[in-house]
Amino acid sequence: MTDKYLAYGRLIRGGKILFLRRRPGSFLGGHWELPGGTVEPGEPPPATAVREFAEETGLTVRITGERGAHSWDDVEGRPMRIHATVYALAEDEPGDVVLNPDEHDAFAWYTPEEAAVLDLASHFRQSLED
Repeated sequence: MTDKYLAYGRLIRGGKILFLRRRPGSFLGGHWELPGGTVEPGEPPPATAVREFAEETGLTVRITGERGAHSWDDVEGRPMRIHATVYALAEDEPGDVVLNPDEHDAFAWYTPEEAAVLDLASHFRQSLED
């Protein structure tokens, strides 16, 4: 069995968390998620969260803490164990969200209560709690 590592970021503005919607036709298309992605070989997971956040949103952020780590077996049945870490983020200068259209088709800022009704994976749902 192989291991795959993912890193995500949770950014809050005005009490609301930034979520992205995966574009239709992609893996989990139409589902909402936190910005993030695959840890590259030799890359520390916090650096992945910052890099992926910039690639997916156009925002410059920094890590302020860890929200949680979760592991599960691959949902498509491949012999793979997924390990995801969600990091708390901050931005020095708020900017406009600019999506990468190859990955996401919408973004929204939700309070934890609003996000609780979204179809979120458990590792994202657990990051809603303060």
